[in-house]
Amino acid sequence: MKTQKSRLSPFYFAVIGAVLFTCSAGSTTSSSSQATVSPAKTDETPVAKAASPQLEAFRYEIADLADKLIPTVVSIQTESTVKVNGFGDFFGDDFFDQFFNFGNPRQQKPKERKQQGQGSGVIVSSSGQILTNNHVVDKAENIKVTLSDKREFQAKVIGTDEMTDIAVIQIEGEVKDLPVAALGNSDALRVGEWVIAIGNPFGLSQTVTKGIVSAKGVNKRGIAEYENFIQTDAAINPGNSGGGLFNLSGELIGINSAILSRSGGFQGIGFAIPVNWARNIMNDLVKDGKVSRGWLGVSIQDIDPGIAKALNLNPAKGALINEVFEGSPADKGGIKAGDVVRSINGKTIEDANDLRNTVAALRPGEYAEFEVLRDGKFLKLKINIALREENNLAGAASAPKDGKKEVANEWGIQAAEPTKAQKKEAGLTESSGGVLVVSVTGKSAAEKAGLKKGDIILAANNKPIAGIKDFNAVFGENTKPLLLLIRRSGSQFYTVLEK
Repeated sequence: MKTQKSRLSPFYFAVIGAVLFTCSAGSTTSSSSQATVSPAKTDETPVAKAASPQLEAFRYEIADLADKLIPTVVSIQTESTVKVNGFGDFFGDDFFDQFFNFGNPRQQKPKERKQQGQGSGVIVSSSGQILTNNHVVDKAENIKVTLSDKREFQAKVIGTDEMTDIAVIQIEGEVKDLPVAALGNSDALRVGEWVIAIGNPFGLSQTVTKGIVSAKGVNKRGIAEYENFIQTDAAINPGNSGGGLFNLSGELIGINSAILSRSGGFQGIGFAIPVNWARNIMNDLVKDGKVSRGWLGVSIQDIDPGIAKALNLNPAKGALINEVFEGSPADKGGIKAGDVVRSINGKTIEDANDLRNTVAALRPGEYAEFEVLRDGKFLKLKINIALREENNLAGAASAPKDGKKEVANEWGIQAAEPTKAQKKEAGLTESSGGVLVVSVTGKSAAEKAGLKKGDIILAANNKPIAGIKDFNAVFGENTKPLLLLIRRSGSQFYTVLEK
């Protein structure tokens, strides 16, 4: 009996436990039923297990990628000396100056104080070269770099480029086992592609955000002189500047540079400098300490729908040449005002900004093949690109004064022959043709086209306007849209005049 009792004892307690559990469950179910809460079904698959195998596999993809990329991004702290007037920024300079400097703040000697700054950077070589923004290290007297493993180094500036907001700094001292970012191809990026931004926003080290590429080729933001930004909705905030924008292959495809914000914080629009740009600039800075840019010697503009219609362009791509500077590479290579540049070395030119950026990236002294559209025909021209220097950029002149021999017409333009002095003031030679716009009639075709008093009309439909006789002939006979070449304040542009 002892043996039997020993064998039944576990079974006995198991049965009793099961009965008690069932009763308890039944009691609970009954109570829940009275509370109008439906009982859970035991045969349903738990929600946590409802994910597909594909989602389960993707669950840690970005986390695994971030683990590999975070070490390539560093925190940068800078210190610089700035001058402040009066008593600094406690209540504003004027407050203390009025009371302690007897209302004459200019007599207060400027004082120097140390200013701290922070940003991010990306390690791009095993020797310790780091890509970052110019505005992160600009005028920095002391630069400290902190790695993700908490190692700290001093760094020095190798070179900066204010025109693109790119800088290269170098870790000083002995460095070992540095994680290096793989440089990708930013030209291959697609709008809608997933990207990861890594940096140190607001001093929060090694922050990772994700988003997509919202747009490419963004320009005219006023951030730098040369702009060709990648736009992303991956969160970028102050302190992210100089950090990396990576694709899902783990390649660096951009250097985070700026945000579009009314509050100072992230609002869904951030900008990164394409790594293809940054790579070329970095190579110049490391090799020469400065950037060498190509120069063509032209004035250009975008092709709007009106110009495209007048030139019979479809699609409306390319850049319109307004003016060719005498003795420039464009002049020597055969480019003329009125030409539309469609490609350079086989690369399609989308607009004027694209032409400007493409030419700047060309190596001075090398030949480039330009495909231009002239009078409905495609031409290929070999141009020897020159080095961009400040003294070979277009100058500006003040608007000419009114002339004589005024003539009015139904387009809304009152014109006159410009004097020699007026031509010179506009940057034209004495032998140059053209007629001076003396006035523009309100609500006329001329006003709609943007013509202003002081403009000089040089050509219509790519035919030179030598003087008032040509002006009257062209404007009196035509009823179709006219493509006008205008001289204003020392530069030239095209506009379409349409009745």
